[in-house]
Amino acid sequence: MNNFTTQGVRALMQRWQERREIFTPRFATGATNSLSDVAGVTVGHSTLNEGEIQTGVTAIVPPGGNLYTHPLPCGAAILNGFAKPIGLVQVMELGELQTPILLSNTFAVGTLFNAMVRQSCADFPQIGRGSATVNPLVMECNDAFLNDIQAMAITEQHVREALDSTAENFSRGSVGAGRGMSCFGLKGGIGTASRRDEKRDITLGVLVLANFGVLAELTLDGVRIGNEIENLLPELAPQVDAGSIIIIMACDRYLDSRQLTRIARRAGAGLGRLGSYWGHGSGDIAVAFSTQREGQLLPDDELESLLAMAADATEHAVLDAMLAAETVAGFQQHHRLGLSGVLDALAARHHSAHSLRDSL
Repeated sequence: MNNFTTQGVRALMQRWQERREIFTPRFATGATNSLSDVAGVTVGHSTLNEGEIQTGVTAIVPPGGNLYTHPLPCGAAILNGFAKPIGLVQVMELGELQTPILLSNTFAVGTLFNAMVRQSCADFPQIGRGSATVNPLVMECNDAFLNDIQAMAITEQHVREALDSTAENFSRGSVGAGRGMSCFGLKGGIGTASRRDEKRDITLGVLVLANFGVLAELTLDGVRIGNEIENLLPELAPQVDAGSIIIIMACDRYLDSRQLTRIARRAGAGLGRLGSYWGHGSGDIAVAFSTQREGQLLPDDELESLLAMAADATEHAVLDAMLAAETVAGFQQHHRLGLSGVLDALAARHHSAHSLRDSL
């Protein structure tokens, strides 16, 4: 490790020990620094923690209730297409979000689709019987390292549990769809962040399902720390930059689908700052929706702050997922360590080395 990186790691570890912080936002955050800082947006989970079954469902519910007849403006960006979503093609074609967004593991997408169709038909009996069908938006990441994905343990009841439990205050880390996810060779999962443009009175919220990244490339607040963690914990099972990440963005200002797509695409800048290059085998998808169905559009040249905030909040949300995640063991005794404990161990080693140098 070169001197510049060594100094950066030392400063980062000192900040972690003193303040339990490893990231400095570039922009003002919302009140709770979460997706639900966008008024009306709620999140719920159903978590399966049963030996080799380590998985779950996460539901993101926009405000407004009747999305079937009153959809919200929505855009999407496929950064890397190794993914098995349902409903994304129509979202990109029509620019509308027609249901809550459901997240889980790769083999659960059919179950989530069926559950959302069943719930929608119960709410709107005219669906498919004189009126158009419904377009559930279901997305996934592959949690097969920690979860016995072939067990196909997710049921429609788990979807209902996630939908019924949605709230403004929601858990992060190793919960819901994030239960079995890995990130940079450590534990991944659900993370969130928000940013505020006070001048334009706009809040942008982000939620991620993080399951990607190579440990050697991990970069925290601009400091390349992955190799340092590898040296500390050489026994860690490797992870390639695959497995996927889903990024959900919500904005409380009216924007059209094209503008929302532009904002969603900037999630990629946040992933790059973390050290991801969207490797082969990764499905990296960002979806952005507005909670407002009408209003005066912002001129495109006034989107600048939202583009920058999207990158910043995505980076922060991934780190939030990793810091909030507890260590999980599951399928075939595989395990992933939570980042907080790893940073504690790394900080202790640096403190010991510093004390030794001072005594010489």
